[in-house]
Amino acid sequence: MRWKKYIPVYAVLGLAGLIMVLPVAMMLFNSIMGSQEIKEAYGAVLGEGAGKLSVRFLPVYPTLRPYVELLLDSPDFFVMFWNSVKQVFSVLIGQTVVGTMAAWAFARYEFAGRKPLFLMYMILMVMPFQVTMVSSYLVLSKLALLDTHLALILPGIFSTFPVFIMEKFFRAIPKEVFEAAKVDGAGEVTSFLWIGIPLGSPGIISALILNFLEYWNSVEAPMTFLKTKSKLPLSLYLPKITMDQMSVSFAASIVMMLPSVLGFLWGRDYLQKGIEASGLKE
Repeated sequence: MRWKKYIPVYAVLGLAGLIMVLPVAMMLFNSIMGSQEIKEAYGAVLGEGAGKLSVRFLPVYPTLRPYVELLLDSPDFFVMFWNSVKQVFSVLIGQTVVGTMAAWAFARYEFAGRKPLFLMYMILMVMPFQVTMVSSYLVLSKLALLDTHLALILPGIFSTFPVFIMEKFFRAIPKEVFEAAKVDGAGEVTSFLWIGIPLGSPGIISALILNFLEYWNSVEAPMTFLKTKSKLPLSLYLPKITMDQMSVSFAASIVMMLPSVLGFLWGRDYLQKGIEASGLKE
């Protein structure tokens, strides 16, 4: 009967889990509500009617019309979706190339200024976008890259966060492995490609997943650097929806959330390793 003493703990954890899941569940059920039902429930808040707010968990008349309207009758949605795909995956590919090489250099080589340079990386990593926004805007303006996809891609490629995560995994590889490879005739490039990349893959994958979640949901940078509607990412689609399309907005939220959820579920083991490594000290 030892399990009885854990009942309060399970109750608290269950309540906390319910609080976190409830908004997502409400968003899912609201996405299959019709426009009229949405107005009846939330019209007082949206300025579409009088009376009190009426929160409805389950739709009275469920319908897939919001998804049909979103996926078949909303060309702007697909334009913004493919913009997000181009921007985010270009950033991730660039981070894979640039970040792994930078992390390898920090982990494998001792050179003058290594610690101050890595400290600068960490300082840049914790700086919020608002701090670097003006300087980034000026640089991109000088390079004539404003209002282009490269305005989001290039700063993302040279992000310092992936380097911080990957360096921990590369440093954790035993030196004896590289010494044995060197005896067998492997050079630095061979060691990097055939030893460093495979053994450091958990760090690489965890960094890429975390950055995917960040850039897929990015709002401030696109709003600052992009002006043309046809170049905006999917994260700015919801603010463009009018009040009479609230049911479509719930459907768009679900569709936009799916890649993040699937990416998290696929790479949660790598994410755990990445979070553990980010707390390690040299």
